[in-house]
Amino acid sequence: MDTEPIAVALKFGFLAVLYLFLFWVAQSAFRELRRTTAPAPEATGIHPIGPGGRAAATDACLVAATGGGLEAGERFDLFGGISIGRSADADVRIEDRFASGIHARLYSRGASYYVEDMNSTNGTFLNGGRLKGEAELKDLDEIRIGGTEFRFELDVPRS
Repeated sequence: MDTEPIAVALKFGFLAVLYLFLFWVAQSAFRELRRTTAPAPEATGIHPIGPGGRAAATDACLVAATGGGLEAGERFDLFGGISIGRSADADVRIEDRFASGIHARLYSRGASYYVEDMNSTNGTFLNGGRLKGEAELKDLDEIRIGGTEFRFELDVPRS
């Protein structure tokens, strides 16, 4: 009966591989959960008043420049914020192999607009520099995700 120790070792080996697989699945799930963030107040319909009592401008837009399967000049209204990525859940869906599912988001806070990289693998670039976290947008800023380029346009209301 020399096969009994081998059978026991194989059973333990199988269990070890099974537990490693389950650990890997759980770790992947937790990593995805950490990537999701609470919705910005703008996504809930609550628009905070910014410094000086001014609300965020509602006439800013993102304009597709090149790539991503988008037509050059295609415009996306930023009212309420938008997400950009390959996922069907993204507000602006792009066809770019270097884009993550939800790669970046643009949103307003107070009287300003911001772009935020959503922990993407290949990064988001603002005016040629790699974006870390979030950054305030200025009129005609350029945003690049992989080979897809956008331009931020802000139509400042005149009083």
